[in-house]
Amino acid sequence: MLGLWMLIWGSLALRGRADTAFLHRAPDGAGHCTYSFTVASPVEAACPEAAGGVPELRAELAALAARLSRLESRERAMGGSGPGGAREPQQMAAAARLETAYGELLRAKARLEEEKGRLEREKEELGRRLESSAQEITRLRAARCPPGRDGPGRDTLRAPGKAPRWDPQPLTFQELQSERTEVPVSRLLEETALGRPGGADSGCGELVWVGEPVVFGRADSIAGKYGVWMKDPEPVPPFTRDTTWRVDAVGTEVRQLFQYEEAEQLARGYPAKVHILPRPLESTGAVVYRGGLFFQPRHSRSVARYDLRGETVTAEREIPGAGYHGQYPYAWGGYTDIDLAVDETGLWVIYSTESARGAIVLSKLDPETLEIRRTWETNIRKRGVANSFLICGTLYTVSSYSAPNATINFAYDTATGASRALSIPFENRFRYLSMLDYNPSERQLFAWDSFNMVTYPVRLSQA
Repeated sequence: MLGLWMLIWGSLALRGRADTAFLHRAPDGAGHCTYSFTVASPVEAACPEAAGGVPELRAELAALAARLSRLESRERAMGGSGPGGAREPQQMAAAARLETAYGELLRAKARLEEEKGRLEREKEELGRRLESSAQEITRLRAARCPPGRDGPGRDTLRAPGKAPRWDPQPLTFQELQSERTEVPVSRLLEETALGRPGGADSGCGELVWVGEPVVFGRADSIAGKYGVWMKDPEPVPPFTRDTTWRVDAVGTEVRQLFQYEEAEQLARGYPAKVHILPRPLESTGAVVYRGGLFFQPRHSRSVARYDLRGETVTAEREIPGAGYHGQYPYAWGGYTDIDLAVDETGLWVIYSTESARGAIVLSKLDPETLEIRRTWETNIRKRGVANSFLICGTLYTVSSYSAPNATINFAYDTATGASRALSIPFENRFRYLSMLDYNPSERQLFAWDSFNMVTYPVRLSQA
């Protein structure tokens, strides 16, 4: 552009200095088109160096070149700042933003597809677990048989129902028996009710054997790492001995009590009803007995009774001096300071106090008023055992909550006030035993072992 303008202005300037001019155009070595012209002098045939025309011409050409340079600079400035010049950078920025957004969408799509695949795999795994649980229940039902003389039975669903001494009693007789416990009796009968039941038909004896655990169900959420599951040994209508209760105990506001009509419903994981407790419970020490849930309210040394029919708290009482919220728990922790239990003799609470220096203390409770009837102080350190339960008025403890081959290691007899060491094998199949209770009507131990709800058959010696 600059060369063309120089040629034009040069031609005009030199037109008056010569009669003829010759214009030549030829490519140079760099790929550009070069224009040149020749003008003959009107006076001289040669161009001596001293002549004054050539310097003037060169000065004019230099001035023209300067003007052309300024014009091109102004043209570039006007083109860059005008609407046409600004449109291209804006379009490039918009295109860059669109490309970035498109990349984000592709990455989000990939993440969603990955999450979808993970959920589908989890769904398949849950389906396999459900099918496995259903097959296990079917197998157990098909393999049920009465316990023999030479060893414990394998029936874990309804084994107690096959022992005549533990057949369910008529509801009218149960009501009469409940009333009789409130009538004043002799000291001998009172001692019998507080400690070991007497009589040849009591069915009591010392624990001599614990069988292998049988899995009834599994919690699928983190809230079920540890919990409580149980049946009422003395139910009241409309509940039955098949009605099963469950609490997932992980969390700071544990209020949900799941109700299942039978074990198969528990295995499928679909409760018939969910009770919302008016107060959150603490840890895994709750039990169900005579139509009520007995539990320790959170952050307290009290025990409370929640009526399962009326869905209200009907009684609450503080346990004097009892440690709570991590003062005297079992070895595994979990705020298991206060543990409730049921056996053939009634309702118990297991705890410790400062005066007992961390040793296990037992108290017999009235199931209606929660009044303490009698208390025993043992020489068994509560933090030194993993869990405990009562059978026929005798306290039994477990050595470890995580060792696969643990033992029932101590027994304390409330009838004699004496303790003794034991070594009855006890299997922690899933290595995290957080709850253990005895059901006297089924003659089984109910346990919660790392998400798994299991039972253990037991055998007692003759009284």
